[in-house]
Amino acid sequence: MRKISLDARARELLERAAAGSAGRSAATVHGGHEHTLRQTLIALTAGSSLAEHDSPGEATLVVLRGRVRLVSGEDSWDGRAGDLIAIPPARHALEAVEDAAVLLTVAART
Repeated sequence: MRKISLDARARELLERAAAGSAGRSAATVHGGHEHTLRQTLIALTAGSSLAEHDSPGEATLVVLRGRVRLVSGEDSWDGRAGDLIAIPPARHALEAVEDAAVLLTVAART
C-alpha cells in the first residue's frame, strides 16, 4: 500500500508551474498507461490552460485548489475546490480561472 499527500504534491506542482513558462505542471500519482485506472495531478497557474483535446475515455476531475473552467463546444462548467466534474466524451479544454490543482481520473478504454 502506498500513501501520498495530494495537498503537499499539489503545492509542489503549483510551485513548478509558476516557475515554468507554460504555467502548468503534472504528475501521475496512481496507475499509468499499463493500468486500467490512471490518476494525474495537474497544477495550472491563473490564466493558463490545457488546449482543446480529445476525451481520454471515461474521466472525472476533482478540483483540489482554486477555480477552473472545463469547456466543451458551446458548454462550460466552472469548478472550485471540492467540486467533481464529469468530463464529457467530446473534445474539451481546461482553463485556470485562478491558480488551481485538479486530480484527473481516467479509466482506460478497453
